[in-house]
Amino acid sequence: MLNVNSCALFLCVVFGCFSLSSCDRILPGAPADEELLDGPVEGLTSSQMLEFLRGDAAFNEEVFTAETGLGPLFVATSCVSCHAGDGKGHPFTTLTRFGQSDGSGNQFLHKGAPQLQNRALPGFVPEQIPVGATSAKFMPPANTGLGFLAALTDAQILAGVDPNDGDGDGISGVPNYISPPGFFLPQWFHQEINDRYVGRFGKKAAAIDLLHQTVNAYNQDMGITSTFSPFDTYSGLEIDPEVSNQTVHDVVFYLRTLKAPKRRKENDAQVILGKGIFNQLQCGSCHKAEWTTPASDIAALSNKTFYPYTDLLLHDMGSGLNDGYTEGSALASEWKTPPLWGIGLSKKSQGGQYFLLHDGRAKSLEEAILLHGGEAAASKNAYQQLSSQDQQRIIQFLESL
Repeated sequence: MLNVNSCALFLCVVFGCFSLSSCDRILPGAPADEELLDGPVEGLTSSQMLEFLRGDAAFNEEVFTAETGLGPLFVATSCVSCHAGDGKGHPFTTLTRFGQSDGSGNQFLHKGAPQLQNRALPGFVPEQIPVGATSAKFMPPANTGLGFLAALTDAQILAGVDPNDGDGDGISGVPNYISPPGFFLPQWFHQEINDRYVGRFGKKAAAIDLLHQTVNAYNQDMGITSTFSPFDTYSGLEIDPEVSNQTVHDVVFYLRTLKAPKRRKENDAQVILGKGIFNQLQCGSCHKAEWTTPASDIAALSNKTFYPYTDLLLHDMGSGLNDGYTEGSALASEWKTPPLWGIGLSKKSQGGQYFLLHDGRAKSLEEAILLHGGEAAASKNAYQQLSSQDQQRIIQFLESL
């Protein structure tokens, strides 16, 4: 016969097991890996994983305040506020870049260009676009797989350049040649051309590497100085660093080692048909599917074949996407081919709705296709001639990426 204490213990065990099993039935399971954009690449060492986690914390957890260096002029208070889940941004987090419509170089740097800092701490006045300047809206891009793109050589990217459309396919991709910042250290895979280097990150490929991109984001998006960019965006004076070199390098490592998005439903019959039609329409001429990295200082990125669907080059997208804003050697109607991988998951970081193209104006994949012009006009026109069934197959293919 059980005593009181034994009964109590028995009941606790029974109800505890019942509670645990009930929780298993009630709580949702973790999302599948292919449904997430964030997470590390496979094959990191234990020390590299620690570095990844430090960068993850700096990127996704640190929120700057006036006491920790924010501003006084800024756009965002944290990295994650523009890149939720390492995905694309939302219209509320869209950046504004300003300058001019010709290729003479930005003439408004002394007035805060290229980034409009539209927020300010109390007692300060946010920036306004100066009289005479042109501007463009830039939707924050997804971060995943950036390390694979960063690992490519300039020679690989330049192999696709065809400025005079020598092959007659209507596509004439060109690089954006960027004057490097003072802290830029060329690697073996960079090629100098008239004191400039090939840009590969940003809507117009205005950042040469991920350190360049990260330093600019700290300084221009959050008003945070570093030894790499020590000048206060409000006063223009050099001030003490507000973020450490270690943190900057940790964030760069984090961005370099985020996994590439994984395909979904790639064996679905309709998706396979859609991929074939996508290629028939020559969409892959700009949205190049396959690349292979050379040897890298990060073994997990070495000699890897990946599928970002971009050629990393600038293309003239026609008058409809001409915002009158130039950047580097990129003309106003020229935009870098955005990677398509992960596009099917974009809605998850954008509040449940697509906001596509460089400024988020397209609210669906089809609308984004129909807004293509310039070098992409022939492919767009061919898409419009397809049956509704074949058009839907292309959409299904894109959503699988």
